[in-house]
Amino acid sequence: MLRLLHTADWHLGKRFRSFPEEAQKTLSRARLDVVGRILDLARRQRVDAVLCAGDLFDDPSPAPDFWAGLARIFQEHPLDVPVFLVPGNHDPLTKESIWHAGHPFRSRLPAWVHVVDRDDFSYEITPEAVLYARPCRSRAGQDDPAMALPAREPGDTKLRIGCVHGSTFDIPGCQTNFPIRLDAAAQRGLDYLAIGDTHSFRDVTPKQAPTVYPGTPEPTSFDEPGAGKVAVVAMFRHGLRPRVDEAPVAAWRWIDVRCRDMKELRELLTRKDLDRHVVRLHLDMTVTLAEESELNRILAELKGTEAAIGRAGILVVDQTRLRLQAGSVDVFPDDLPAVLRDTVARLDRIVAETPDEAEREKANRALSHLYKLLQQQDGSTGAVR
Repeated sequence: MLRLLHTADWHLGKRFRSFPEEAQKTLSRARLDVVGRILDLARRQRVDAVLCAGDLFDDPSPAPDFWAGLARIFQEHPLDVPVFLVPGNHDPLTKESIWHAGHPFRSRLPAWVHVVDRDDFSYEITPEAVLYARPCRSRAGQDDPAMALPAREPGDTKLRIGCVHGSTFDIPGCQTNFPIRLDAAAQRGLDYLAIGDTHSFRDVTPKQAPTVYPGTPEPTSFDEPGAGKVAVVAMFRHGLRPRVDEAPVAAWRWIDVRCRDMKELRELLTRKDLDRHVVRLHLDMTVTLAEESELNRILAELKGTEAAIGRAGILVVDQTRLRLQAGSVDVFPDDLPAVLRDTVARLDRIVAETPDEAEREKANRALSHLYKLLQQQDGSTGAVR
């Protein structure tokens, strides 16, 4: 039996510019860290080869921290089987790229790491199994890289594996780039076609020789269902469909959470392993003055402060549908000083009777600020006296 580990789309050096600076660094470092876990998994699974099907860097000329970091990870996680690195459309093989023979990155790679830098690349993994691979040489193209691999010759009974980067176009609206025929593996006589491009784990040819996207091993956005995995492939003989298993490797999960009331928001605090989640929190609710104060306390606990680590690893809050309930709704105590009691009553009348929406909003905000000031005066109990 031949065993392979198939991975792709590491996107080392990717920037997450929509996040705060510290979160950007955390997510960028996670992309390097997962490579070590992938190599450790390959060792535990006792695979015969590791196939890395493109877009391993986010661009063809990444910062030295990332290419030197990857070389260091290879040195720190040695394997006694070959690892194959295929340039993708994000990091194509050009004279200026990380993959060029003259780049210092190449000299730091151990002998068991092979860069696919020829269009006719082939490698005998075992006497009965051969890998065929082809690099991307530009960011976009119309040629099918899988169909450019050599076809099976009559009488050839070896296991034949292909490894390229491109799109099979089975997802509506997918960008046209290096198109791969869904039957390319069958057309070329391959027993397994390892590809990369889209970021979710998918076997797109369930009734033919498998053509598989392993997905990105660390998610890059909230819209990547099935990300965070690699493929572990067991191959037996030519003509017998390989077994393809999903193996999770991600340290981070990206989740969308929509809270429609305070109860759902409180429940978020009880979620396990929240410190390893990138949380996009949608506050689709209307809160009272009292609940607004509790909401702010929960958000601070989730996000963290200068003095305390947040419960969520990384938090993004969408407050576009958060509304403050109109008026004080009897949240203030009856024994307020007369001047404050009159102020609250006047603001309540503006909220209830003024036709100008902007003025009503200002009055409602004024009630909120007054409530918070009274809370602060009362100390840390949260009660208004």
